[in-house]
Amino acid sequence: MRRIVSLLLALAVMLGLAACGAATAVPATATPGAAAIQTEISGQFRVGMECAYAPNNWQEAAATDTNVPIENVPGAYAQGYDVQIARAVADYLGYELIVVKLSWEGLIEALNQGRIDAIIAGMMSTAERRQAINFSDPYQNGEYGIMVMSGSPYENAKSIHDFSGASVLGQKDTMYDEVIGQMDGVNHLPPVSSVPDMLSRLEEGTCDAVVVDVISTQAYLKVNPNFVVISFAAGSGFVMEDSSARIGLRKSDTRLLAAVNDALDTLDDTARGTLWSTAIDNQPA
Repeated sequence: MRRIVSLLLALAVMLGLAACGAATAVPATATPGAAAIQTEISGQFRVGMECAYAPNNWQEAAATDTNVPIENVPGAYAQGYDVQIARAVADYLGYELIVVKLSWEGLIEALNQGRIDAIIAGMMSTAERRQAINFSDPYQNGEYGIMVMSGSPYENAKSIHDFSGASVLGQKDTMYDEVIGQMDGVNHLPPVSSVPDMLSRLEEGTCDAVVVDVISTQAYLKVNPNFVVISFAAGSGFVMEDSSARIGLRKSDTRLLAAVNDALDTLDDTARGTLWSTAIDNQPA
């Protein structure tokens, strides 16, 4: 009887150890990032973006070596700077990258509902957004300016206050729209849903100026050389808490946040510059 009891106790210990191992074991081939977050996401790194914000992210119809299928748009693929940042992070974590196309205003809700694991969409950290989600270290630095058409009476402006009387347009639910309130005497137009909408309105002449991130304007000028970009000296431009793009994550995913920051640390300025230049070269016309 004593031998049977001993065997049963030994078996119980073995089963307990096996159960613990199933919950915490990391494959021998896993990356350091996978070890950090394996209990938070399983096998996939699901990233939300608009797929309509070139050169950061856009949609393509044919597969290539560098684009990624869009899960909820059959036959479509995501490409751009944000996509390549997402690929680098997913590779570091050791997980499959899944891209989900979402409207800008739906990104934070989708993240907190668990439909995606991260937002990589050129999103800035603001006080309001930080109440809902966490943000990584920056993966792209920015500076806000104004874009007008060549020949505009505002193309020689030196300050954001030189646009009195201008009709100025931004993107809904973004700082592109919010900062217009800092401009004196302008007609603040109702915002549109995307950057392509802003650029179309400017080209059509239904607005005088749009707010842009200066780093992106090289791409916009490639599409339309009649655009004129106006950047401002210190003290003459927009006052902003932070103009850098960061990765958005759920408040609860603290280990994932640390691992994402570790992944971003592996991309130096040269690597990021190469990814950005490639995105500009490859963006749709």
